[in-house]
Amino acid sequence: MINKILKVAIIGRTNAGKSTLLNKIIGEKISIENKKINTTQSMILGVKNINQTQLIFYDTPGSNFLKSLNKESNNLKINLWNGIDESDIIVYLIDSKTTNINFLSDQLEKLQEINKKIIIIFNKIDLITKKKLLPLISILDEKFKIDSFFTISAIKKIGIDEFLNYIKNFSYTSKWIFNDDEITNKDDNFIINELLRETILTYLHKEIPYNVIIKTTNFKTLKNLDIKIKQKIIIKEPRYKKIIIGKKGEMIKKIRERTQKKISQILKAKVHLYIEILNND
Repeated sequence: MINKILKVAIIGRTNAGKSTLLNKIIGEKISIENKKINTTQSMILGVKNINQTQLIFYDTPGSNFLKSLNKESNNLKINLWNGIDESDIIVYLIDSKTTNINFLSDQLEKLQEINKKIIIIFNKIDLITKKKLLPLISILDEKFKIDSFFTISAIKKIGIDEFLNYIKNFSYTSKWIFNDDEITNKDDNFIINELLRETILTYLHKEIPYNVIIKTTNFKTLKNLDIKIKQKIIIKEPRYKKIIIGKKGEMIKKIRERTQKKISQILKAKVHLYIEILNND
């Protein structure tokens, strides 16, 4: 049998559901999901093998950064464009509930300069009637060179199989880049660091989640097959420590317990998680 591959960039506005879609496609949580902006900070690759075809997906930061001139968001912009440059086709994911035709037109005009096949997916279709999307699809189809349109619900896994079966048609003969048991380019440390960051995003607000560094300093499998993990939250401002700890230690307790549960689910083992908060000296 001849092996094939296809590299796919998943792009779209912040909170369109890119990470949710990637996790559902892969069948494991490899990219964090949160309603806050810019939760995906680096480019994460997900690998889905279907028979002899290897599909490689690039989960990118929000497409808000396609034209960004903001120096603070420069790394996000670089990661976004790297995913686009590496890919064979572009999948533009849209939140069906919050569609903005002017923003979409601006984004698609920029993307068409790249001269790659573009597929548009309307996500969260379970929250809106398809009839409301038909005029928008008609406008986009008339104005831009869109290969095809799909409607899905990533969270409910509706329409994803049809999408995967379609894009397989664009795969081409090549050696696989990843082994058949690999599902991402990220290691366990990266994923569990991201899980702690996801929990911090859930419980803490404003600038704090974006101004901490997460490090795993110890990862050990015990004799009883439990896993002992030590993580550090390195803060840029000393004042963050009191907020993260919370009144009588309640906040850090919630963060630790929720993260520990998530890591246990990913690693399929009982996890003992220890968290330390340090200043970035």
